[in-house]
Amino acid sequence: MTLDRRTFVLAGLAMMPASLSRAQSTNTIRIGVITDMSGVYRDVSGPTTVACVQQAADEFMAQTPDIKVEILTADHQNKPDVGLTIIRQWFDRGGVDLIENVGNSSIALGSRGIIEEKRKAALITTAGSSDLTGKSCSPNWVHWSWDSWCLAHSTATSLVRVGGDRWFFITADYAFGHAAEADASRFVKAAGGKVLGAVRYPLGSTADFSSYLLQAQSSGANVIAFANSGSELIACLKQAQEFGIEGSGVRLAAMVGYVTDVLGMGLPVAKGLSLTETFYWDLNERTRGFTKRVKPRLAANVLPNMSQAGDYAGVLHYLKAVKELGVAQAKADGRAVIELMKRMPTDDDAFGAGRIRADGRKIHPAYLFEVKKPEESRGAGDVYKLVSTMPADEAFRPEADGACPLVRS
Repeated sequence: MTLDRRTFVLAGLAMMPASLSRAQSTNTIRIGVITDMSGVYRDVSGPTTVACVQQAADEFMAQTPDIKVEILTADHQNKPDVGLTIIRQWFDRGGVDLIENVGNSSIALGSRGIIEEKRKAALITTAGSSDLTGKSCSPNWVHWSWDSWCLAHSTATSLVRVGGDRWFFITADYAFGHAAEADASRFVKAAGGKVLGAVRYPLGSTADFSSYLLQAQSSGANVIAFANSGSELIACLKQAQEFGIEGSGVRLAAMVGYVTDVLGMGLPVAKGLSLTETFYWDLNERTRGFTKRVKPRLAANVLPNMSQAGDYAGVLHYLKAVKELGVAQAKADGRAVIELMKRMPTDDDAFGAGRIRADGRKIHPAYLFEVKKPEESRGAGDVYKLVSTMPADEAFRPEADGACPLVRS
């Protein structure tokens, strides 16, 4: 069967049973993975996200066989109306207890009222807006993996310190792009650099970024920063290489970049790119162990990125809280599960030990990487050089600065 956007939207709804038996509903947790299965962010979330969620569920059920976990999947198509319709229908008719990934900031921010109204829970991993744990925080969700503040802080501050002090932004015109540009601009200026300009384009509107790149070049910037992701970031970098920008002494920086992007474009295109991730498959023995376990579920030559690792780690922590709280109470009150998740220390093979703050922000270190040149790589998947580590207590925006109503002054 050929799978397209409509297939995945319908699959997410068609999998919902019309009625659930009493025995089944009392010991079954349903997780709705709403993600991009066919659009510009398919590779940075999509099928690998689903595989990582299933890995967490299977590991949990192997240890806790009396609790069953069912996974539903739908494609939000990067359209808020589509995504919010799916979420509401999952809650109203599908017995879904947790929505997961929510890989679009507009959909994530728009879903808050529905999630709170239905007393459900959400685990957000790919949506990047720092507002999710700031002015738009919710007691019903956790934001795992990364956000625009974290990546901008690490990447911008470090690059200005090594001479990248004149910036130009190429920005996707939606919530995440705006937040990433705003956060990075603030850190550039705070570190003593300047922002010389920016250009915005509608998400998914073009594959030709040549005019934007030429505008960036002519600005006199020595850093061109891309506040986009997925296939659009890849297209920008390929065209930058064609114009010889990387070899001209101008640094290229991704405000959000993934190992999946780097693998997709190859080292000849991505070489020298600066980016921050909070997970890398080859970082240590535990990250390699997780990757080895999930690899059989993935397509050939695919490795999990920080968001997809967060899908695994976050779901595993959620399910541990469900076990502690009890399935019946967890299904009745998603907010209670989130509250318990915040009280419980986190520990998993993807991120190691960590914690969740009152504002819903999951805390762990962040790592600034530089993409290796082809001759520096030892083989497939060996793509990053670790440049610097931002410790967990510095990697994310201070809790008091986010204006989250959940944080007591």
